[in-house]
Amino acid sequence: MKTYGLWVGGREIPGHGLCMQIDDPSVGEPFAECQSASEADVIAAVKIAQDTFESGVWSKKSRHDRATVLDKAAELLTSNLPDLIALEVRQTGRVIREMQAQVPSLVRWFKYYASLLRTEERPVLPTSGKLHNWVDRKPLGVVVQITPFNHPLLIAVKKLAPALAAGNCVLLKPSEHTPLTSLLLGPILQEAGLPPGVFNVLPGLGTTTGKYLVSHPLIRKVDITGGTAAGKAIGSIVGGNLARYTAELGGKAPSIVFKDADLDAAVNGIAFGAFIASGQTCIAATRIIVENSILPELRQKLREKALSITRRMGSPTNPQSSMGPLVCLRQLIHVEKLVDDAVSSGCVRVVCGGECLIGRSQLDGTNFSKGWWYPPTVLEPTSPSSYLETDIWREEAFGPVVMLVDFQTEAEAIKLANDSDFGLGAAIWTKDLSRAFRVSEEVDSGIVWVNTHHRNDPSSPWGGTKSGSGVGSENGVDAYHAYTTMKSTIINYSSSEETLSNDDWFREGGEQVRYG
Repeated sequence: MKTYGLWVGGREIPGHGLCMQIDDPSVGEPFAECQSASEADVIAAVKIAQDTFESGVWSKKSRHDRATVLDKAAELLTSNLPDLIALEVRQTGRVIREMQAQVPSLVRWFKYYASLLRTEERPVLPTSGKLHNWVDRKPLGVVVQITPFNHPLLIAVKKLAPALAAGNCVLLKPSEHTPLTSLLLGPILQEAGLPPGVFNVLPGLGTTTGKYLVSHPLIRKVDITGGTAAGKAIGSIVGGNLARYTAELGGKAPSIVFKDADLDAAVNGIAFGAFIASGQTCIAATRIIVENSILPELRQKLREKALSITRRMGSPTNPQSSMGPLVCLRQLIHVEKLVDDAVSSGCVRVVCGGECLIGRSQLDGTNFSKGWWYPPTVLEPTSPSSYLETDIWREEAFGPVVMLVDFQTEAEAIKLANDSDFGLGAAIWTKDLSRAFRVSEEVDSGIVWVNTHHRNDPSSPWGGTKSGSGVGSENGVDAYHAYTTMKSTIINYSSSEETLSNDDWFREGGEQVRYG
């Protein structure tokens, strides 16, 4: 069994914290070990990063040279895809078909921020008087990034690209469940030309390694993707250090389906939004709000789609496999409990799914009893409004579970969509353009898709509108700006005579001169 260490200062070093086992979710057994960073390891790594930042080897490198490194990183990421995809499949349990689509797309983030560096214009401000005032963007310093288990490489690259583009030094703490592909980024980025000490990976538990990192007084920004409770706890620590904070947290995305929607397209979109990554996404389509006249037809179509996915579940390495297991036993227990509690309350019934998979796969004979397998599950209320106070309606399941509910009026649909502490993603399905604009304005969500779901682009902001979904956003120019501080430079180009005449505030005689 291979043992992985830390990546600090441009090389792999041993960690002195807990040695973590990394499980294969499809069989429920460890296949690797990963050392974690102790408090002493964190202190040493922060010093290396801070010294590297202060040296200017990256922070003061020209923007065009930084862009060249990011472009080279995209090129090397492409050449390393086979190893990255195989390891991502192994540690997450995500099916290889998904990873072959997702991982190659990550080069877009490096290329986008490389392009931004080459094209960003420096603002010149309309300051009054004979003054030339411009603004530069300067890096913050040493920043911490904490990534979750569901999209280890995707979310790491989404955060890394703007942080590196801005000239910061990064300490990345990946999830303890899925740290391995993040560690592989270290040698790739170094080969691309990133100086040692600029990018560092410190695996470990959030309660130990994560806490040591976010508490360190030299950290100038923390950027986390994770659960709402963890995000709030980390935010209180970061605020005490007056550091910047970005947190992409929970979601409970509604999908509103109007009677004029293309029903087959809506079902396909809902299935993708709900069951991709086995439902382990922050913008998973979990609350399906359907106009009552089409609910029976949509229910049947979605049930058939879910059962089709279930029949084709199998080994994550099988290219024909439709969906993989959940990432860990704890997550399986969480999903199972939410569903069981809702059903046993009498408020909800199962349309399909609803129980852990056992036995063997119809596709390839994979033994479901060995891993953490849960099928696509569709639930519906037993009576109007009976579901509104259930945990399955309100809490983030982070699993392949959806609730089907109906509405009669547009206003009712909007009210149901907004009936959540989360506000990250939402979808609207309709052929009526006026309605699409009108409803999208009223849905309280940071991202609203119309006639699609889970679209993600480096240029498109990704963040929530409610506290349960976090603060700040990823992607786009705003993410780059969030990793910078503004420096305003003002040059007086008045002649000496004008300056002597207008700027001597304490001259004798008391004549009125410039103030401010």
